[in-house]
Amino acid sequence: MYKRFFAIIAAMAMLLFGVTTSALAATTTIDPAAAPTGTHLQSGTIGCSVTATQVDCTTFELAGVGNANAEATLSTTYTATVQCRNRGGQIVEVKSQVTTVPATTGDLAPKNGRLRVTALSSSPVPTAADFVARATCPNGNWTKELLGGTITLSSFTYTLHFAGFTGDYITITGP
Repeated sequence: MYKRFFAIIAAMAMLLFGVTTSALAATTTIDPAAAPTGTHLQSGTIGCSVTATQVDCTTFELAGVGNANAEATLSTTYTATVQCRNRGGQIVEVKSQVTTVPATTGDLAPKNGRLRVTALSSSPVPTAADFVARATCPNGNWTKELLGGTITLSSFTYTLHFAGFTGDYITITGP
């Protein structure tokens, strides 16, 4: 009896912890003042899924936008550890950061008061050469080497901005 009770409590705790962890991965903010009055989600889901190196933001449709154009943008920042090695073999670890060129939907025009916002993805992930080029060693005599397996997504920002409005209607940040 107690064994089953504790198993159920443990399963519920794991479910609660799992939901809390995934909910903290990204924060979504919607600002109604930054869109035409009456703007609302018509279909799809507003959100982004995140892995260690990739962000994928979903396709959705808004209604009530009138004839206001909009643009969605996804900006990502990646980090990696680069080692600097001198001729004597001494190693210094240096964090290197690369901000990718933002992905954008371009200008989105509504049709019959509805705006279809297309999916955006963060690929491609910066290469080892990108991180090595941005790393700074103590002096020019040191050799730069990327520490394997350290390229990770450190942050992202997804926005949907309506032309003629101040601020972004949708902002999703993470992880």
